[in-house]
Amino acid sequence: MTTQPDVLISSYDLNGIEAAIEKAKLAPAATAALETELARATVVALNALPKDRVSMGSRVTFKIAEADKVFSKTLCYPEHVSQHEDGISIFSPVGSALIGIAVGQTIEWPAQRNIQHVEVIEVQQPQ
Repeated sequence: MTTQPDVLISSYDLNGIEAAIEKAKLAPAATAALETELARATVVALNALPKDRVSMGSRVTFKIAEADKVFSKTLCYPEHVSQHEDGISIFSPVGSALIGIAVGQTIEWPAQRNIQHVEVIEVQQPQ
């Protein structure tokens, strides 16, 4: 893996994600990559999180280089996915990759068959 981008996350989101992991009772392998990202993250107060960082509830436009496709999704908890036309769970591989990275950054992330490169193009914060 190449150098990964810095991850910056609010303490509010960190607490929510950790509670969701505990509540979901998923197999450790299912949350390993997400927990690794959370462990390396710099944690800041909610009001100190820059607007260009992906946070829970953000609408994110991103590109997956290997597919040469652009997507716009709202990052949310699994129980809220159905509340959004474009919801993506924090527990999905791409959802886990997106949390805490900034516009213009690319992260390498394991997919089912290979490594994907996910680039954040735009972030719209929740109202």
